[in-house]
Amino acid sequence: MNVTLRVNGTPSASALFLRPWRDGDVEPLVRVYRDPVLRRWTSLPVESVEDAVAWLELQRRGWETGERLSFAVHEDQSGTGEGRLVGNVVMKRTGPRQESAEVGYWTAAHARGRGVAPRALEALTKWAFDVFAVEGLERLDLLHQVDNLASCRVAEKAGYRFHQVLPAQPPFPGDGHLHIRQAGTPA
Repeated sequence: MNVTLRVNGTPSASALFLRPWRDGDVEPLVRVYRDPVLRRWTSLPVESVEDAVAWLELQRRGWETGERLSFAVHEDQSGTGEGRLVGNVVMKRTGPRQESAEVGYWTAAHARGRGVAPRALEALTKWAFDVFAVEGLERLDLLHQVDNLASCRVAEKAGYRFHQVLPAQPPFPGDGHLHIRQAGTPA
């Protein structure tokens, strides 16, 4: 599937370009995953080129099945649609004709604190509701560990309202937060 999402820049934030992951993203992915903070909050480790290749294959298969629609997020300062890798956003579905799906994201260390995650998440959210409304998508769920305060802020900035605390269960070793965004709800 050839999907490209653009997020316009502002005086304080550069534009973003979101596209499905490619084989050429191996090296940037390995570099970004060297960050211990990122590794703490993600469940799929990328510590080597081999890990990155396997991770990218998972993303490719996800697009084929429609169950894991993952986008590389790039900073697009030049307007060319290619730039430095700054993050990832993903929508996970268990199949077509589902009323809900789960979203997730991560941000590269060099891009944190600049609004990348909420802007990319908002682009993914709008796209998901636009594309999958015909299949009945009405709600997107965002889960994170209770102690991941940065993810809580991202969720709130992107219009995902806190819904409840969830007891610890894989992949979360501790209690988690569930945030929800309903179709038609502004950020």
